[in-house]
Amino acid sequence: MNKILIWSVTAALAGFLFGFDTVVISGADKQLQLLWHSSDAFHGSVVMAMALWGTVVGAIFGGIPTNKIGRKKTLFWIGILYFASAIGAAFANDPFVFAAFRFIGGLGVGASTIAAPAYVSEIAPADKRGRLVALYQFNIVLGILIAFISNYFLKDIGENAWRWMIGVQAIPSLIYILFILSIPESPRWLLSKNRDEEARKVLYTIDPSANIADLIDDSRENGVTKHENIFMKKYRFPLILAFLIAFFNQFSGINAFLYYAPRIFEEAGLGQNTALLSSIGIGVTNLIFTLIGVALIDKLGRKLLMYIGSVGYIISLGLVSASFYYNWGGLSVPIFLFLFIASHAIGQGAVIWVFISEIFPNHIRASGQAFGSSVHWVLAAIIPSLIPMLFSEIGPEVVFLIFTLMMVLQLLFVIFLMPETKGISLEALSETLTKKNNHKNEIKETSAVSSL
Repeated sequence: MNKILIWSVTAALAGFLFGFDTVVISGADKQLQLLWHSSDAFHGSVVMAMALWGTVVGAIFGGIPTNKIGRKKTLFWIGILYFASAIGAAFANDPFVFAAFRFIGGLGVGASTIAAPAYVSEIAPADKRGRLVALYQFNIVLGILIAFISNYFLKDIGENAWRWMIGVQAIPSLIYILFILSIPESPRWLLSKNRDEEARKVLYTIDPSANIADLIDDSRENGVTKHENIFMKKYRFPLILAFLIAFFNQFSGINAFLYYAPRIFEEAGLGQNTALLSSIGIGVTNLIFTLIGVALIDKLGRKLLMYIGSVGYIISLGLVSASFYYNWGGLSVPIFLFLFIASHAIGQGAVIWVFISEIFPNHIRASGQAFGSSVHWVLAAIIPSLIPMLFSEIGPEVVFLIFTLMMVLQLLFVIFLMPETKGISLEALSETLTKKNNHKNEIKETSAVSSL
């Protein structure tokens, strides 16, 4: 188990670089606009947003290398993308070169949401798979906090402080690249490519006492074929599940809120300094409750965490909407939004990447994750971009009311459609979820038991 933990943490470090890369730009925001005399529109859509569009492209196409060259090699090249982005953007002397290198980093972010959870889910024991895959989300949150701290300490080192803020990411990127060289390839990916002997060696390293022959047979019965794709009729149910969990993740308003936290707090009547302090509090709350979610996901299950998160969403978002509508003022909005972040971290935040990595068969897992990740990132690009306009046109109270109503729909999704995947082998899940007349209760009848 120690080896699996080390390999899982190593792969999950892609999430740390994801979180760091996403947030580190915030420290250089104003310096870059002043340096290049950019208009608000150009600065927002090119300098600041290019990494996000790289993420969308990386999510859409990241399944291709993850399937073709393997999980390990894809993770290695993701590290190269992060490293190149950090160095290139730090030395950029015009906004277009800067944006191009930020786009490259975005490709790494998008691809990492496919390759890292896929790798960890395929090496983890069924009873520990949830918390090990959720390490990816924990690393994202940790990367965000470390980026804020790094920006704080580097902000006063001179007119080129922004170059150091962006370039410092090269250090963890290089460490990650070296660590990735030490992990084995996913045995389930090797089996999907008919590389049985290599897979046997990895499986024996993972657990010498496991019945490797039975696992290989299960993988064969899992329908490994080169001619299938995720849009075939028999994979419709897991495809719907991946779409809906990603759809509701973004329609909670989580990315819109994270991008505009200070603006939202100022809209609620807080001063600029208080708004900034509240934003830091959001990061701490996110980290604490992500840890709780990681600790509970294999004990309580994915579905119960989603119940807790959904109810928390509805209460917190409803109260935020009411705060704006009735002008409650004071610290009411920050307090309710802390509850919102806690609900997200323990529910959707902990569950989404785990769940999507579990519900597709081995041979199309990367393609299925690419689909779910693409839905997530396209909406993550669109929804936040609409927030300033929506706040001015219909008001924050209506925006948060819409998010509240969407979370009522998510609760219905959890109650009536979402299956529990806790403790069930990937092969057993695949067999159950791809049956023609699928029903959520069938999973409960499947015996949960492979050590992998």
